[in-house]
Amino acid sequence: MNTYFISDLHLSDSEPKLSAAFDNFLTDTLQPSDHLYILGDFFDMWIGDDDDASLAKATQARLKQATDSGVTGYFIRGNRDFLLGRDYLDECGFTLLEDQITLELAGVTTLIMHGDTLCTDDKEYQQFRQQVRSPAWQSQVLGLPVEHRRAMAQQLRDQSQSMSAIKASDIMDVNQDEVENVMSCAAATVLIHGHTHRPDTHDLIVDDRQCQRIVLGAWHDQGWYLKVSAHQQRPVYDLVSFELAA
Repeated sequence: MNTYFISDLHLSDSEPKLSAAFDNFLTDTLQPSDHLYILGDFFDMWIGDDDDASLAKATQARLKQATDSGVTGYFIRGNRDFLLGRDYLDECGFTLLEDQITLELAGVTTLIMHGDTLCTDDKEYQQFRQQVRSPAWQSQVLGLPVEHRRAMAQQLRDQSQSMSAIKASDIMDVNQDEVENVMSCAAATVLIHGHTHRPDTHDLIVDDRQCQRIVLGAWHDQGWYLKVSAHQQRPVYDLVSFELAA
């Protein structure tokens, strides 16, 4: 049994190659006994579990086929799909997790999350995040007609892209103090996250312990996954990239 982590696929109707690549990943890489953790921004935008778009339905069928085959699936929401709920994931056979979870993975205490909460230098985004994660705000928005929500989501997406283009790149990366703080609070030796689109493995010292931060890659010209396996009762981490079919 292996454990896989992916994030930031940004699936959308305008990028069918991403859906095709994800299909291939499910069928060619995963085995029935494997665990799959999706750490957010799986969809480029999500307007609610009542979305009747073809992408939502087709992806649900893909995920359900994987879990029916024996794959165990988990999902943490990101900043693009924070409205994704239990109804949709229940139909997929996936378990919805809290924003950050601590696992014992191959005997190592491991903290997993989407990663946007680590970017504390981006104060404007953190204020926005607090607003849209409010149950009152979400209840109000989900009460709107689907087409209204779809237009609203597109507007928010366009605004986000415009703001990202003018922000300094370091502001949108993680804050090192926050990384050390969350790892210390969780007593974690390994942190796995996405969001920043900067795949890499970073060594760091937390509470006098040698630790690692593993950043997942976004699926653009390449696909990315982290495979965690056990060898001689120790975890082995393989951060893998692969070309997407044209």
